[in-house]
Amino acid sequence: MKRRDLLSTLATALLAAGGTMSLAAEAEAREHRHGPPPRHAPPPPPRHARRPPPPRRGHVWAPGYWQWDGRRYVWVEGRWLRERPGWRYAAPRWDRRGEAWVFRPGDWVR
Repeated sequence: MKRRDLLSTLATALLAAGGTMSLAAEAEAREHRHGPPPRHAPPPPPRHARRPPPPRRGHVWAPGYWQWDGRRYVWVEGRWLRERPGWRYAAPRWDRRGEAWVFRPGDWVR
């Protein structure tokens, strides 16, 4: 909530100073709350952590990944998930979209 107020105050100050903020720039500012800034460095390469032995049959490994916490990348450890028959687990990943990096969380797909 405070960040939104800050962005609103900043936009008002820019307009008062004669600057303009486009709708695209506003949308981009909102998007930053949920991911890294578009011109931010890409996520670091994945860590090479060894998988622990599976807890039991019927589980699939969800690898670790880098998560943006609003200021920096933080490593999230991998974990074992209960297998879902007929489904495949798609690992979380970072995709480049122009100058931006977009996080795609892990999910089950058919």
